[in-house]
Amino acid sequence: QVQLVESGGGLVQAGGSLRLSCAASGRTFSNYVMGWFRQAPGKEREFVTAISNSGGSTYYADSVKGRFTISRDNAKNTVYLQMNSLKPEDKAVYYCAADFFIGGVFSDWRVYDYWGQGTQVTVSS
Repeated sequence: QVQLVESGGGLVQAGGSLRLSCAASGRTFSNYVMGWFRQAPGKEREFVTAISNSGGSTYYADSVKGRFTISRDNAKNTVYLQMNSLKPEDKAVYYCAADFFIGGVFSDWRVYDYWGQGTQVTVSS
């Protein structure tokens, strides 16, 4: 089992920044691909970004490319999501997810076995 706990959400004005963290425990973190997803009220869960187990590969949704950055610190069992130039449409609950896999990244939420409880991000216009 892998336990994931997100933090760092909050209220920010449009154009502002937030950094989300996701702390993992339970298994060897460096064996897991990590993803960030988000879900706004009444909408489907949406892929945001993912990072390979080593951190060598990343993948971003077009909607966040150039504004968001995913990173990980395997020594701290933590993955981060730096969000800059936030827009009102970025408002959602953000979830981190983990899947046991070495060498790749995935955008399909169905691939991921473990999920955090989510953290709310609200962007005011």
